[in-house]
Amino acid sequence: MFEEIFPKEVNQQLSQGVALNILDVREPGEYAGGHIPGARLFPLGQIPGRSGELDRNVEYVVVCRSGGRSGLACEWLSSQGYKVKNMIGGMMSWPGQVE
Repeated sequence: MFEEIFPKEVNQQLSQGVALNILDVREPGEYAGGHIPGARLFPLGQIPGRSGELDRNVEYVVVCRSGGRSGLACEWLSSQGYKVKNMIGGMMSWPGQVE
């Protein structure tokens, strides 16, 4: 199981200087079109092959366009022992700045 977090809450935490580990599971072109500052590109299809790059002792906020792909990523990652939160609504609901 994994938790969910609202985009507004993620934005508030970032604004307060909280260091969040954000994984953006969209495709490179989507990421290039605008992403949360500091978010790491980790496309959904690459997660099984790249999961060794992640730390099971760190919590990740997982982001996509609308929350669907990030939900799938969270399901898989949590089943492998990773601590994850799905940002529901995804970038479509993101109220903050993008780079």
